[in-house]
Amino acid sequence: MSREILTVSALNENIRHLLESSFDLLLVEGEISNLRRPASGHLYFTLKDEKSQIRAVIFRSPFGQRPGLDNGDSRGFAIEEGMSVICRARLSVYQPRGEYQLIVSAVEPTGLGALQKAFEQLKARLEAEGLFDPARKKPVPFLPHRIGVITSPTGAVIRDILNITGRRFSSVDIMIAPVRVQGGQAPDEIAGAIADMHTVGDIDVIILARGGGSLEDLAPFNDERVARAIHRSRIPIISAVGHETDFTIADFVADLRAPTPSAAAELVVPVKVKLITSLESLHLRMIVHQHRIMERLRERVSTLRERLRDPGRRIADLFITLDDRCERIKSALNNKLTMQRGRELNLNIRLRHTAPLSRIRDGRFVLENLQKNMIAELRNAIEGLKKRVRSDMAILDTLSPLAVLNRGYSIVKSLPEGLIIRRADAVTVGSDVDVKVSQGGFRAQVTGVYEERERDGEREI
Repeated sequence: MSREILTVSALNENIRHLLESSFDLLLVEGEISNLRRPASGHLYFTLKDEKSQIRAVIFRSPFGQRPGLDNGDSRGFAIEEGMSVICRARLSVYQPRGEYQLIVSAVEPTGLGALQKAFEQLKARLEAEGLFDPARKKPVPFLPHRIGVITSPTGAVIRDILNITGRRFSSVDIMIAPVRVQGGQAPDEIAGAIADMHTVGDIDVIILARGGGSLEDLAPFNDERVARAIHRSRIPIISAVGHETDFTIADFVADLRAPTPSAAAELVVPVKVKLITSLESLHLRMIVHQHRIMERLRERVSTLRERLRDPGRRIADLFITLDDRCERIKSALNNKLTMQRGRELNLNIRLRHTAPLSRIRDGRFVLENLQKNMIAELRNAIEGLKKRVRSDMAILDTLSPLAVLNRGYSIVKSLPEGLIIRRADAVTVGSDVDVKVSQGGFRAQVTGVYEERERDGEREI
């Protein structure tokens, strides 16, 4: 047993050297838990399995990126709580607390690869934002005048598209935007080509095309920049990326998905010969239809002709009908006139019998009597009101304070308040008072105050 005494720091330092020298670069599989994202940009989490757990950290580089994670390109994915991953890391000891942990340099999901995981995460996020909504998809024109094609200029895809469109409808213009269709620079070139198509003008539809390949080969078409460029496009876009079994983010955002680039060329333009044949067929059907209409019109004219075979006879019948109706109108007017004359005669006889002049005289007599009665009643009512007014005035005179004063009484008010004095104890000797009598008034000074007493039912002072 060694007698060397170590400090805690020295012990942790020795453990750190021992662990780091014993374990080289490790690949550790586990489930992420207790994920934390502090403001520093580093990621702290616990990597665990059914029996054990270990702390882990992913440091953000000075350039603002974490290896193997979501760095804004199509290859990155976001670490989530509960995700099963394989971490490439080295073992280290955090000396201040004596804890060992994994310093992670790269992460890959287990089961799904990093690209597939990034694809699933981006698909879910864009779908939540509404970029896949069928309501926002634009219709593809039936016969475009000019087609924009965004693809590699050297691959077999562009040759297939040119051959098929030339064979089906040779007069359609093709505008090619050459871009890279794989590699790190491809997403920016594709997004830029979509924007450039809007500046050219007269582009009716855009085909975004690429041949088949692995998920890594198709990564530019799973890029968020390309998806948002498709979403911003005012021109309908057909996505023709990979084979029929391949699906990319561009397929979901585009207005129409074609299983292959060749199928896109067939979808975007009809066959000219078939169109001409269809037009000729429609032209023949229109001619036959017009002939049938003309035949029906001829038959109708013939029928009308039969009905108007002798127009002179028809006119003679109309003249007879007109004369007959004129006679009937004259007879009806004469009958009406006779009835009106009889009615007028009856009214004259009744008017003479009723003698309106005598009724008017009687009415005048009644009105004169009513007038006289009304005047008499009004005079009586006025006399009654006058008597009532005189009686009320007499009562008011008896109740008036001036009448009381006329009987020898006076009203005494205190000075300077001007309050009416009703009790002797309201003043004192020497108080000034104002005395109101029937004719005028005067001021006086109190020289004595007398109290009123009752004695044997009588009052005395």
